[in-house]
Amino acid sequence: MHNDFEKEVQSKRNDFNDAIVGVAVSFGFFATIFVIGVIIEFASRM
Repeated sequence: MHNDFEKEVQSKRNDFNDAIVGVAVSFGFFATIFVIGVIIEFASRM
């Protein structure tokens, strides 16, 4: 008994690398939104 899908793999890249990129992009996006919010709040106090 064997798995036929293992013979024709679409992508042989390491999933760990894709996961790290996904986490980094998500963190970068939310960090950018946070920084923009802090800048707007700081500018509104002046």
